[in-house]
Amino acid sequence: MEDQLGAPIRRADAAKPLPKDMSHHYSDVTKARVPSKMKEYYKYFLIPGIGQLAGGLPNARFFPFDTLEAQTARPDRWTPSPNHPSAESLSTQLASSSISGAKSKADPSIASHITVPQFASALDPLKKIDLASALQYGQANGYPPLLSFIRQFARDCLHPNVPYQGGPEVIFTDGSTDGMAKTLELFSNHWVPGKNDVSERPGLLSEVFMYGNVLSQASPRGIQIVGVEMDEGGMAVEGPGGLEDVLGNWDYSKGKRPHMMYTVTMGHNPTSGVLSLERRKEIYAVCSKYDVIIIEDDPYWYLQYPSAEREEAKARGLPIPEPKAANTLQKKSGYPFLDSLAPSFLNVDTDGRVVRLDTFSKTVAPGCRVGWITAAPEIIERVLRISEASTQQPSGFVQSVLAESLIGSQPEAIARFASRSARDKVTFSGWQMDGWVRWLAGLRGMYERRMNRMCSILEEGAYQLKQSTPVRDADSDWGVISKTKLYEFDWPRGGMFLWLRMRFEKHPLWQATGSKGNVINGTALSTALMVFLTTKPYLVLVSPGMMFSATPKIREERGWAYFRLCFAAESEENIDKCSERFVQGVQKFWRIKKVKELEDILSETEAASAQDNEGLIDFGSWMGC
Repeated sequence: MEDQLGAPIRRADAAKPLPKDMSHHYSDVTKARVPSKMKEYYKYFLIPGIGQLAGGLPNARFFPFDTLEAQTARPDRWTPSPNHPSAESLSTQLASSSISGAKSKADPSIASHITVPQFASALDPLKKIDLASALQYGQANGYPPLLSFIRQFARDCLHPNVPYQGGPEVIFTDGSTDGMAKTLELFSNHWVPGKNDVSERPGLLSEVFMYGNVLSQASPRGIQIVGVEMDEGGMAVEGPGGLEDVLGNWDYSKGKRPHMMYTVTMGHNPTSGVLSLERRKEIYAVCSKYDVIIIEDDPYWYLQYPSAEREEAKARGLPIPEPKAANTLQKKSGYPFLDSLAPSFLNVDTDGRVVRLDTFSKTVAPGCRVGWITAAPEIIERVLRISEASTQQPSGFVQSVLAESLIGSQPEAIARFASRSARDKVTFSGWQMDGWVRWLAGLRGMYERRMNRMCSILEEGAYQLKQSTPVRDADSDWGVISKTKLYEFDWPRGGMFLWLRMRFEKHPLWQATGSKGNVINGTALSTALMVFLTTKPYLVLVSPGMMFSATPKIREERGWAYFRLCFAAESEENIDKCSERFVQGVQKFWRIKKVKELEDILSETEAASAQDNEGLIDFGSWMGC
């Protein structure tokens, strides 16, 4: 028995069930797609030594690039943070932490020179990294060497416990946004009000607060966004507004019962939570019961912060919680860092209904525009048909540099630099799997330290103390101190964002009457504070929670109460300064007691965007990302 790529299926894997047929969820266009006749030839292009007389391919010698070169960081450039924080102080652990337990003799700050040559002598297309192949027309599923590496990484390291036979397949995308667009095209028909019957309207489940760009993708297709309530553990399963309640009591007069669910489960955008394995199993059981496709968007999977719970408790004088294992699944990857993280929905996907979106945007750079989808082979085959007729594969330049960095350099490339300086003679063997995991662990460490710095500063500024004169003569010798909580938050368990709930109901102007007889509500206070923070001396920009609200109702009822702050983009020094300026701005805003002063801020909203914003710090970075 063989898998989709012709490799023999292991005996243990053969005992697993086959993934279920999900074709009843395919859109009409998806069902009508057939393989590209031209792309069918590409499998023959990979035969070593084949004489190419079929394809309309330009001659590789005429490409105006002899090499593609870069200075690439060592995988151990950044210091990782502990996988399992203990009772000792975090700073002590960070100073001594190491993924392998042994320190490299080489200076991790020194870059290595990599070169993608024009031609490589390797015959195996999975090992041949050169411009002649990378810049040529290629397969829509991705550049073979890089695709092979990522396929192994996904199947063996990220998701070693996928419970269906043969395991998942992968296909490259132009980033997660492109992956989401293709997934929506795959599973939903366009619905037009007034043209199509309401009973045909597709629905997409999501948390009540969600990544806003998905709204922009779904709305033009007529897809109805259905918000599911959240609790401290993430998407709620039971209770009013929970997943079971929404699906089990669906009102068909509003459209079809939703057959898709979108979620960012690791470092949830915008709330920063991490969905536990136990909650995943509960959500998956409900989705299986009601036949729902799970679209798992996880650009922040590697950014899970085991220190957050402990540091939050210490900062608030609470009992230090006992550490819990995030991954209790039986099969491990062999990498302590990866095995310490909460696993993907794919690891409990008995039906083959999970479509996972990954990207290099947060681990290498957003400008790469390279990501991948991991799902059951039949679903990946349908995505391939979409890619063949649309984006083809991502940029060959980027894929070749990624392949060279992750897999290793070509002997020919090393020889070309034999006459260069000692610094440029540094040979590069590629990060390979060990190095790639080490790079990810280092990134987690850097972001985790930033998160802790911002949270510590925000903790100190969460309250406003006011001294007032006693009302009674008998208390004239005493000062009255009032303590007002301005905002509250959980220390992020993952991702790049901190989700603040502003206590606007405690502001002096809450529910005050405006000059036009209007009531100063949460939306007005939220908008005014956002604009106020962009003025000197504060100069920080935050993302309002209203833009992450899944529906207009959620935006109106509670979206105004939240701000999302990004701790990723700025330097560590600026994280301190800008967090302090944010606190100062909030404290000052709570001292505004005159309606006219607040209305002046709101009236200058448009002017604020045109003012001299030199030095403005964007805690939105960028607003909907």
